Amino acid sequence: MIGVVLLNLGGPDSLKAVRPFLYNLFSDRDIIRLGPSCLQKPIAWFISTLRSNKAAEMYGRIGGKSPILDITTAQADALEKELNQGSGANFKVYIGMRYWHPFIKDTIQRIADDGVRRLIVLSLYPHYSKATTGSSVADFKKAVTGDSFKIQYIEQWPDFPPYIDALAELVAEGISGLKGNKFDLLYSAHSLPQSFIDEGDPYLDHIKTTIEKVNMRLSGGPYNLTGLKSLLSFQSKTGPVKWLAPSTEETIINLSKGGCKNLLVVPVSFISDHIETLYEIDILYKELAAQHGINLVRCKALNTSEKFILAMKELVLASAGHFKRES
Repeated sequence: MIGVVLLNLGGPDSLKAVRPFLYNLFSDRDIIRLGPSCLQKPIAWFISTLRSNKAAEMYGRIGGKSPILDITTAQADALEKELNQGSGANFKVYIGMRYWHPFIKDTIQRIADDGVRRLIVLSLYPHYSKATTGSSVADFKKAVTGDSFKIQYIEQWPDFPPYIDALAELVAEGISGLKGNKFDLLYSAHSLPQSFIDEGDPYLDHIKTTIEKVNMRLSGGPYNLTGLKSLLSFQSKTGPVKWLAPSTEETIINLSKGGCKNLLVVPVSFISDHIETLYEIDILYKELAAQHGINLVRCKALNTSEKFILAMKELVLASAGHFKRES
């Protein structure tokens, strides 16, 4: 039996969970340093308390909770089914979340109880950053210290061809929905502090690689969408430090000044719907675009699209080959 662990951020599963979820997020010193280490948790408590009401309002507008657990569970179920179809091995897929249930440490205990000792840990962030994959993998390694697991980690896959195919298919679908109207193509990625990139974090390079590969894939068959021009912007920044630019908000406004009437937004750094797509893009940015005369259409998230599940399957099977070579 090979266990597959899907690592993701997690999200509040009720409005009551919003504040403790934010506390867990801001307590992570790997992604944000709030004063000296001894003050990290007190400051995180203060920030989470300060922001919880506004965040709860946002979650209230998308169903009263984050959809990320439901979607990740559906991805895990679909992946397990695919892996166990003629693969010659038995796979069991688990979910480990960084900041809300099911926490990584609890998932590892469940794996141990199931007697699974060979693991493939797949980060659901295609683009590596110390704030996402780095933090999640570090937490995973800390939780398995002293346990006798054989583990393969999949920490980045920004140019993995099946992933590119899956994303390109959804972008092409979004373009076809514009019914031949002239449009601008905007890839919107989750922002990071500029200091991360300055210190060598590969996230920005990975995002740009994915965009280049997707546009290249769209230029070939069966899409034949040649001459595509796209822009990259960043969303979801918080705090006073310098973040990656330009922001998606200012990009929308600048596009309106250039005469843009139709805008397809591709949430490039997100493999599933959550508050950044359902609230930020679908509500905030769509309203902002409408105020400036732009019809904003969002490309669907990968979620459980057939090609994306198959892409994850290929990632896992390639990694599983290491176990075969060792045995």
